[in-house]
Amino acid sequence: MRGIRGAITIKNNTKEEIFAAVRWMVTEMCRHNGVTADAIGAVIFSATEDVTAAFPAAGARLIPGFTAVPLFDTRQMAAEDGLPLCIRALLLADVDKTQQEIRHVYLGGAANLRPDLKR
Repeated sequence: MRGIRGAITIKNNTKEEIFAAVRWMVTEMCRHNGVTADAIGAVIFSATEDVTAAFPAAGARLIPGFTAVPLFDTRQMAAEDGLPLCIRALLLADVDKTQQEIRHVYLGGAANLRPDLKR
């Protein structure tokens, strides 16, 4: 089992934008790592305090095949230099990849969180 990280920012705190962003982020995390829903042990989402219009996990639930995937939401720690309107994910999946082969996905303004992972 490996952990795959993802993060994305939204421009507006709306249910539609949260759901669209989460679906895009999780779909990209799976696509870049060859992960299917059946291989996922769980996905943990965190969101900054300004993301309040919807639960990120509810957006992931709309991805085809995700009805049985365990999903969990939590609040991202508030830090002085934190990125606003940010949703993060930790996807735990059974994959035949080394840690170095895992492709983490940082989209939108979240790309600045891990410039060392840009490919």
